[in-house]
Amino acid sequence: QVQLVESGGGLVQAGDSLRLSCGVSVRHGNYFMGWFRQAPGKEREFLAATHWIGGGIYYADSVVGRFIIWGDAAKNTLWLHMNRLSPEDTAVYYCAASLSGDYPRSPSEYAYWGQGTQVTVSS
Repeated sequence: QVQLVESGGGLVQAGDSLRLSCGVSVRHGNYFMGWFRQAPGKEREFLAATHWIGGGIYYADSVVGRFIIWGDAAKNTLWLHMNRLSPEDTAVYYCAASLSGDYPRSPSEYAYWGQGTQVTVSS
């Protein structure tokens, strides 16, 4: 059984940084862990993925150089650090786990999801 619990969302101002956490409970390490977000009226958007124990990272072009993903299996935690936030980053942010693909980027490739954490960026 896989359990994912996000935290760290909130209200910030444009230009601020914010770090999201995802508590991870998995039976083994052969998962790709990803961060997604979904703004009102929009599709769920891939942000970044990493292999839970193997490392390696893949970023969406829209966040490369601005967002950082990393995980620590010993601490059962996945993080997403976000820099230079803008109102366009306002969304519900989700962590997810996948056993399929190679740094999967489609939401349909992820079988397990957290409940999401709201990030609101004011101008």
